Amino acid sequence: MKKNAILIGLGLLTVLFFVGSAARFYQMNFVEQLSFAIHDYRLRLTMPHTLDDRIVIIDIDEKSLKEEGRWPWGRDRLALLMDKLFDKYGVAVVGFDVVFAEKDESSGLKELQKLGQNQLKNDRSFQAMLSQIQPQLEYDKLFASKIKNRNVVLGYYLTNLKEKNISGLLPEPTFPPGSFKGHPIEFASYNSYGANLPELQQAATSAGHFNPWIDSDGRVRRVPMLAEYNGAYYESLSLAMVRTLLGETKLLSGYADAQTGGYAGLEWLELETSGGRLKIPVDSDVATFVPYRGEQGSFRYISITDVLHERVDLAQLKDKIILVGTTAAGLLDMRATPVGEVYPGVEVHANMIAGILDQNLKGRPAYMLGAEVVWLLLIGIALSLLLPLFTPAKAILASIFALIMTTGLSLVAWQHWNISMPMANSLLDR
Repeated sequence: MKKNAILIGLGLLTVLFFVGSAARFYQMNFVEQLSFAIHDYRLRLTMPHTLDDRIVIIDIDEKSLKEEGRWPWGRDRLALLMDKLFDKYGVAVVGFDVVFAEKDESSGLKELQKLGQNQLKNDRSFQAMLSQIQPQLEYDKLFASKIKNRNVVLGYYLTNLKEKNISGLLPEPTFPPGSFKGHPIEFASYNSYGANLPELQQAATSAGHFNPWIDSDGRVRRVPMLAEYNGAYYESLSLAMVRTLLGETKLLSGYADAQTGGYAGLEWLELETSGGRLKIPVDSDVATFVPYRGEQGSFRYISITDVLHERVDLAQLKDKIILVGTTAAGLLDMRATPVGEVYPGVEVHANMIAGILDQNLKGRPAYMLGAEVVWLLLIGIALSLLLPLFTPAKAILASIFALIMTTGLSLVAWQHWNISMPMANSLLDR
């Protein structure tokens, strides 16, 4: 009896230890790593592995660099791209997973203007010619004119630096300062940014940040749907593109029930559409799990040079959602993800867009913290009391049964309720 009491006491202490971890009183690295592994396993087990042909990635690939020259290209090429995509191919919306933070002076206009101000300032024919060709050589203005009044969404990045560094112009915030006052929300917060030239941003329909959330193991599993800068809140590139596609639809915030003085944090975002509302679950960091469809190649890639030279069938681009990004190794936009150690960042955005449109986004509501603690207590206490009374064979069977119950419930919640149920502490407590 005394032996059983000691074993029961040790079992209950173990349960309390993992309950403290589940309740976030402290964090243990091995629990976090197991949690990542479980998430990745559930994801890979349930991925559809199908091609989504609604979204096309226009790729600045090695083939394009070989034909068009090294990146960055003159923005006259990008102006031409806009005409090809919208006028020739009739695409629905274009998003850029690149930022245009610096002026394009590749046309040589600056040098011609110097000649006109110095050696050739009295040459009327030269001055007339310069005046005539100048609009064609102002590549930034040309590019701006081609994105104006079209469904074009620009990208930018937010960052945290010891010495603040700001370039370009941010879009209008999705939510102004003070929008979430009184709610305990832990936004991803930044003190610097690299955004697009003012004339480009002002011409674009919208813009969104392309910051992923990088976990402690270096992998991208989530994307902040909203990020905070200088008290205001800015949407992600994928969210901005969906809103533009739907006609710049309004974004609403959804909170946990606070009638009993509970959490009252942000649990979801909603998009108003003509057919109802699209719900985007967010976690305590206002981030959403990336619903990866499969390994790289879950969306059609088309070389940008093939679009510029009209070597693409009309049906492949007509009414499509377009993301302009890169897979070229030298342009350094590769990420480590649960579905690939080297994965194009542009395809992360494609997965997010598809997930929002399909309403196939896994959430981890605030109540899951309490649910994990309750489940851990129920199973842990039951096993702590019963296992010392069982024979070794029965104890093993009981532990296996508890493991199967926990795993099964987790998979059902994932697949049918779109809930990412934390279970690392429960498994370790077995």
